[in-house]
Amino acid sequence: MKLTRTRAAITGLLATFAVTGAITGGLAAGAVQASAAPHAAPAALPAVDMEATVLAAQIDPRRADDTLTPGAKESVLAVEQALQARHLLDARWVDGYFGTETIAAYAAYQRSLGYSGLAANGLPGATSLAALGENRYTVTKKIGPGAKVQRDGYTVDARTQAMLAEAERLLGFTLVLSQGSYNPGGDPSSAGTHDGGGVVDISVTGMSADTRTSVARALRQVGFAAWVRNPNQGDWPWHIHAAAINDTDLSSQAQHQTGDYYLGLNGLADRGADDGPRVPIHTWEEYQRTH
Repeated sequence: MKLTRTRAAITGLLATFAVTGAITGGLAAGAVQASAAPHAAPAALPAVDMEATVLAAQIDPRRADDTLTPGAKESVLAVEQALQARHLLDARWVDGYFGTETIAAYAAYQRSLGYSGLAANGLPGATSLAALGENRYTVTKKIGPGAKVQRDGYTVDARTQAMLAEAERLLGFTLVLSQGSYNPGGDPSSAGTHDGGGVVDISVTGMSADTRTSVARALRQVGFAAWVRNPNQGDWPWHIHAAAINDTDLSSQAQHQTGDYYLGLNGLADRGADDGPRVPIHTWEEYQRTH
């Protein structure tokens, strides 16, 4: 009798161990499976197309309506949302339209970074755009003016120099500057357009009317807003005025000219109709991608 009870007790203990082991093993396996389960990947940040954003910042403030710059809406919205998050832009202006309110808000952001002058002109630069978008968006199609260089005794930026060189290649002859960039107050008749980068005047001495038009056309082809200027339009001699679209060092006045060019205007204070040769409008970067 005693032996039978002992065997029964051992059998019971073994059964208990089996059940307990199964439960414990199941829990352990579940824990292993849980720990092995992959973590959900963080959501990708939206991308801000810098080329499109800078272009919108030139065109939108010059529009008579609230038409959006093609291809720029989502990028501009991301920038405006970041400005709103910093309490620099009211929610009603977060609309994908880079108008005067957004320009002012972006300039305020640039000043908050310690920038001044051209660096706080409201036109997004690569450094400020990336800083504004930290943990909010990434920046694609980055652009910049490059280093300052000398040409014909004047200062221009490397991007402008490259554009001029390509225009010369198309024309088959050399162009000579009569005014460069980064020349604040140098020529009052220029109304501040040469204060920043991306803007030059080209001498037309010895050129026929047809040649002047050919030069303006070549400059437009490579991404300048360019016009032949004559003495009847202002206090200046015959010359060709050219402003490099999307140069992030453009003065505010030059930004207005490039925006007006996209809207079919002449870049002058009277905002008359464009009187230059008609070519498809594009930036230097767009030109490079297709040539």
